[in-house]
Amino acid sequence: MEKRRGKPVTIVAVEGLSDADIKALGKELKNLCATGGATKNGEIELQGEHRDRVREFLVSKSYDVRG
Repeated sequence: MEKRRGKPVTIVAVEGLSDADIKALGKELKNLCATGGATKNGEIELQGEHRDRVREFLVSKSYDVRG
């Protein structure tokens, strides 16, 4: 989690996925967390603190989660 302009941002760095797959995953995560966000430079940025919810979701989808 980072802070940008004083507000928390959850950043998900994904390796080994195409840009289309990253965008699709970003859309799923935004819907799961009911928040806005963006995908750029191979990362998914979600507005707000959603680290625990994102971690649980990625583990349930068999992604390797670090940190």
